[in-house]
Amino acid sequence: MKEFGWHLDNSYTRLPEPFFAKTDPEAAPSPELVVFNQPLAESLGLDVESLESEEGVDILAGNKIPEGAAPIAQAYAGHQFGHFTMLGDGRAVLLGEQLTQGNRVDIQLKGSGRTPFSRGGDGRAALGPMLREFIMSEAMHSLGIPTTRSLAVVVTGAPVYREETLEGAVLTRIAASHIRVGTFQYAAARQVDEDLRTLADYTIERHYPEVAKDPNPYVSLLQKVMEKQASLIAKWQLVGFIHGVMNTDNMAISGETIDYGPCAFMDMYDPATVFSSIDREGRYAYGNQPGIAEWNLARFAETLLPLFDEDSEKAIEIATQTLSGFARMYHEHWLSGMRGKLGLFNEEQQDVTLVKDLLKIMKDNKADYTNTFRALTVGDLNAMPMCKTPEFEEWHARWKSRLERQPESEVAMKQLMQDSNPSIIPRNHRVEEALNAATEGDFSVLEELLAALEAPYAYTAEQEKYVAPSISTTPYRTFCGT
Repeated sequence: MKEFGWHLDNSYTRLPEPFFAKTDPEAAPSPELVVFNQPLAESLGLDVESLESEEGVDILAGNKIPEGAAPIAQAYAGHQFGHFTMLGDGRAVLLGEQLTQGNRVDIQLKGSGRTPFSRGGDGRAALGPMLREFIMSEAMHSLGIPTTRSLAVVVTGAPVYREETLEGAVLTRIAASHIRVGTFQYAAARQVDEDLRTLADYTIERHYPEVAKDPNPYVSLLQKVMEKQASLIAKWQLVGFIHGVMNTDNMAISGETIDYGPCAFMDMYDPATVFSSIDREGRYAYGNQPGIAEWNLARFAETLLPLFDEDSEKAIEIATQTLSGFARMYHEHWLSGMRGKLGLFNEEQQDVTLVKDLLKIMKDNKADYTNTFRALTVGDLNAMPMCKTPEFEEWHARWKSRLERQPESEVAMKQLMQDSNPSIIPRNHRVEEALNAATEGDFSVLEELLAALEAPYAYTAEQEKYVAPSISTTPYRTFCGT
């Protein structure tokens, strides 16, 4: 066998057996590598040339199991659009955990066939949704937002049957772990406190070892996850990212963005923006994401109650008190980020009003979210149709006055804004353009888009073609891909 660079451990399989089911990926008849993340492979200590070989592609397709792997499907539960159900990896297999440079990351094949948790599904994935996850997850990484990563997409040579016949594909996903709020909900639903404690101890050891010796490490675990999620959701809001399906099984305990199904980036600023075809009531709209994160964290806290205190009333009191800090955490992260987007180094009491007034003007004028902050960054107010309105002129004068009250230079202010405001995002129409071309066999459009998205804060001339929003008047819709 070639030297691929695998250094796999399988610590998750040392948890109690109800947390997973041993299962192998299903074979792909004629796999072909179509997208490969060479820099990520190298950072994981993997050999690029070996993985691109026929034997390497067989591993990425699930036809061969890499040395040291112990393939499993993970069990978890979740509130899906508010309704609780028992779940599990219905189309994903965790090969193991790659150990490199002191880090431990999951190597998972997504779309690799049926598992014991498939619930009647085929366990397969179509090429389009797997390429979407590759584009979006790598764009989020380049934006500086914690996320799972995409190593490769392989077409399988087997059809996938949805509303139409589609080309099958497998995505290799990299994650700090795939432990979710839903994993803890699964443990709590089984009502075996010792298994719940074992899962919590494992999670602390893997992600938050610094709290292991705290007086109550399980309360500290909740606090750590809250802090991670407050920061993460603020980063989503600051770039206009809409996850689309914030079920509790899609909230990672590590604080990474996970599962890029019906996700998209907002063009015109409107807190009510929803793209997902299945979110008919707007539960996961852009403006609702902070509140949904808090709701999900409350479900996480509920699972930990038996570990907080033997007295259930005291446990609830501890959870309630701890959760009460989330709104403040989120607001601080969001406001700090907004100050950066407006070039503000210091803090003034009226900054919240300054930000909210701008957002209201943007909403009233149907302004593009990313391009408004881009125009403010480069000083091209003519790029904003709303710049001639009295409301904006008054706001702009207040903003300029605010900037003059801080000691930092204009050069430093411009640099802060450039570092805080992406010049480009994965525009929905550009993503669709790349996916449509790729499903027809032309991957050049996808490759060009991925290259442009690697440096979203660069403001280069080469990125200009990706700046404009779509001119289509048809509402954009995204789909889950299952």
